[in-house]
This record gives sequence, C-alpha cells and structure tokens, in this order.
Amino acid sequence: MSRFLISCGGTGGHLSPGIALAEGLVARGHEVTLLISHKKVDARLVEKYPRLRFVRLPGAGFGWNPVALVRFGVTQTHGFFFSLRQVRAVRPAGIVGFGGFTSAGIVVAGALLGVPVVLHEANRVPGRAIRLLGRLAKRVYLPPGINLASVRAGVVRPMGLPVRREIARRAAEAARTELGLDPQGRVLAVLGGSQGAAALNDWARRELSALAAEGIQLFCVTGLDKDISETLELKARSGAPVRAIFAPFCDRMAALLSAADLVVSRAGAGTLAELGRCATPAILVPFPHAADDHQRANAAYFAQQGGGVVIDQAFLATLGAEVRDLIFNDRQLEKFRANLQRMESVNPLETMLDDLETLVAPPGAHTPASKPPQPAPAAV
Repeated sequence: MSRFLISCGGTGGHLSPGIALAEGLVARGHEVTLLISHKKVDARLVEKYPRLRFVRLPGAGFGWNPVALVRFGVTQTHGFFFSLRQVRAVRPAGIVGFGGFTSAGIVVAGALLGVPVVLHEANRVPGRAIRLLGRLAKRVYLPPGINLASVRAGVVRPMGLPVRREIARRAAEAARTELGLDPQGRVLAVLGGSQGAAALNDWARRELSALAAEGIQLFCVTGLDKDISETLELKARSGAPVRAIFAPFCDRMAALLSAADLVVSRAGAGTLAELGRCATPAILVPFPHAADDHQRANAAYFAQQGGGVVIDQAFLATLGAEVRDLIFNDRQLEKFRANLQRMESVNPLETMLDDLETLVAPPGAHTPASKPPQPAPAAV
C-alpha cells in the first residue's frame, strides 16, 4: 500500500480524471488525497464521491490583467506553503498533477522534498503548467503523438485520459427515461464543458422551436451560474409532445451521453474522452479563446479519428442544419459510433495504474509489469 496526492481541481476536465485515477488506486489498496480548488464546479462534482478524501487548495487561475496577476501570485504563494504542509503530513509515495493552477504548488513542493512527481496532460496542446513543470517530473503522460521539448528523454509516456468507472454506455431507452425524456424520440445533448458555453446555450434557445418541430428532444447543460433549471414542453409538426431540458449541471453524464443520438459540444479533452467511452457521436464547436487554441487541436484529432465533425464558432449559423441532417442519418451515426469504439480499445487507466505502482515501488519490490506505450489508433 502506498499513499498518493492527486492535484486535479479547477475544471471538470482536471477533476474527473483525478477522481478516476483515485478510484483505481483505492481499488488496488492505496490511500489517496485529492487536492481541489474552491470553485463551485469542484464542490458540485465531489458530492458524489463521499468515500474519497478531498482537500481544498488555495489558488487562482493565471491572467494578464494586473489584478488577476497579483491574485494569482498571492494565492500561488499560499498554495505552495499549504502544499509543503500537505506533503510533510501525508508523506506520499507519489504526486500526480493533472495541470491547471492547482498543480504548481504541490508539484514544486513534492520535487523539493524528493517525492516522485507525475504529470498528465490530456489536451493535444500541452498547457502552461505542464510545459513549465514537466522538467520536475519523473513521468509526463501526453496524448499519443505529442511531445515536449522541455522534458528530458525517457520521461514522456503516451497516455489517454482516465475516465471515471461510472461513465459507460447504457441502453439508450432506459437512459432517456431516467432523464425524463421520451424513450423513443431522438435526443440532442448540448454541452459547454464544466464552465458552460454562452454561445451554445444561446444557440440552443434560438433553435429550440425548429428542433422540436422535427421531433428532436433537447438536453442542454448550461453551466453553473449561466442559467436556471427549466423543462419546456413543445410540439412537433405531427402534434406529438417534445421535451426540452435546460440544466446548469448534470451529474448523470453516463445517462446523458447514452441517451443522446448526437452531442453538440465544446472540445475539452475530458468531454471527448467521455464521448469516446460512451460511443456518442458529436459536432464539436471549439472554444475560440481557449489557451493556445488547444480545443481546436483536440477537435481536429477527434474528427480525423472519425468520431464526428467540427464547426467553427464563426459559422454557428450553419449548426442547426448540420444537426438536423446528421441526427436522422443512422448510417453515418453508426459509422461514428464504430470509430469511437475502436478509439476506446485501450484502457488508459489500467496502464497508468501499473506504471505508477512501478514508479513508486521500493527497489526489488514485485510490481505489475508496465505495459508498452500504445500507438494512436489509425484514422478511418
């Protein structure tokens, strides 16, 4: 048994894989503490995991605005000394960081105190935290085909994103019933990531009547503080009732992705990993102001692998027609699903767990053999 600290707060894209890794480590008999932020999305998501130990870490995101820059510096300093106390108290065998502003203090503290540090980057353009902290790490897990010049040779391992064990494909009709939708009707899900996406929320409101006229049900996850919970009853051209649901947060993502015939979404790495696990086709609208334009790179790879299509936000006016054409095209949807299932043929969580156990094991101890790096799946 070993102890681990996992830094994973700030966004759902960092927290969800941290929870997945923690579940896997606990299942193998290890002790885990997850370091998260004080943001609402963290507090909301961790409610479902009372058996895991969460500690809130001081910190604020980076920004060039003078006020944001000062706040970042002050909170990072507090976070560093807080992290030093955590490392000394927990005495972990390893520290895992999933990037973002919560990772810096704990990674530096771990490196200074001689604890092996591991970093995971799921986006196809590594973020600032990973680029800066990678030289302190014993392992840096990156998407297949991605490398970092700042990381010394032998440290990088190709690795997908760990997905929570609850995220798995279910029967579509049962999932729709669970969400309060007609089990027989077509379903479009609109996702803006853990922060929500005002542009997609507005699009969903504008297209509501046109979608309902075609008999398309809607479930839009608007983001905390961006909207209110609302269920609307509309009519199709045939006169049949059609339901539209707007929810600020959804903690039943497996049900939602299983219920949906098609998803319109931002292109965060966490969302794409869950789409792959549930084999749900998507039209991706990358956030145009994402750091280093990483969502555009994520979306391009997803489309190249045959999981769906990409529409630039500048052409959002064409999205309605694309949705209506695709959601009734069973042949194309099935092709997308088959490609997504192929992309999910490798389980990154088990590979990562094996490698972590090998990394922190005392010399001469028996550990699972590390699996060889898996090549990226070929495009179809």
